[in-house]
Amino acid sequence: MDFVKSLYERVFSVDESSFEALALDVFRYQHQNNPVYRDFVNHLGVAIESVSKMEQIPFLPIEFFKTHTIKTGDWQSDICYESSGTTGQITSKHWVADEGFYLKIAEQIFAKTYGKVKDYTILALLPSYLERSNSSLVAMANRFIQISEDSSSGFFLNNAKQLYNTLLQCKKEEKKTILLGVTFGLLDFVDEFQIDFPDLIVMETGGMKGRREELVREEVHEILKRGFGVKNIHSEYGMTELLSQGYSQGNGVFRCGYTMKLLTRDINDPLTVTNQVRNGGINIIDLANVHSCAFIETKDLGKVYSDGTFEVLGRIDNSDVRGCNLMVG
Repeated sequence: MDFVKSLYERVFSVDESSFEALALDVFRYQHQNNPVYRDFVNHLGVAIESVSKMEQIPFLPIEFFKTHTIKTGDWQSDICYESSGTTGQITSKHWVADEGFYLKIAEQIFAKTYGKVKDYTILALLPSYLERSNSSLVAMANRFIQISEDSSSGFFLNNAKQLYNTLLQCKKEEKKTILLGVTFGLLDFVDEFQIDFPDLIVMETGGMKGRREELVREEVHEILKRGFGVKNIHSEYGMTELLSQGYSQGNGVFRCGYTMKLLTRDINDPLTVTNQVRNGGINIIDLANVHSCAFIETKDLGKVYSDGTFEVLGRIDNSDVRGCNLMVG
């Protein structure tokens, strides 16, 4: 138990110089205490003692969160975050040992990028997520709203007019304001209302959820920039299977939270992983996932730069696994 407690403490204080050593310790701990991950690693024939750098750590395919209960250690919790999905679709489930741990990490990651949450008015336009009670994004937004010291902070479901009036008031009072919204919700809003609020931070969380025609990021951002009168559209990179986030302050270039690092893999040879600049499938080390699995092979295609920033280029599907389209960029 003391070792687990020390892992907790090390996660909160990790930095670039200590990240790899902690990742390797978490790997060994999870191999020993996570039956699903251990079976996966052993099936690959990986000799644990030979793993001495991050690139050698096996990454669990993200689909396992749909088919297995991913837990490290012996603990019980009623908190389970679940991904959205259409009727009949199998969704990912992420059991969380300590929601307070997740929310504290989320607050710290935000603060390192934008400053203290309490200094902002937080407006959340998350209709599809609010319709569910087990969304990690809603949990994070709710905590940010609680921390915010502005009574205007809150959720907006189907009340676009109220949101518009709140934005006008925030602009008039020159409040530091963040509008966190699912992509289709933001697009629906600017179809109905336009505002010129250059200091507003508009942060889209991705996702059309079948509500609107899919558009490329550049198109979405141009529409939103015109609708809100801002120069850049910010973005959050997160998912049900992660407890850390990345943020983009414009142009689709993200920076990882301090507990998170991205590597790329050859999509035709998933076990070949590198931290060199290249396009490929995105593998994520999320040290905040100390109680689930910190090493995840996603279905996102991306490019990771030498300074640790990254772009998401799209999703990997069967048509992508030919290598041809990776010649771009």
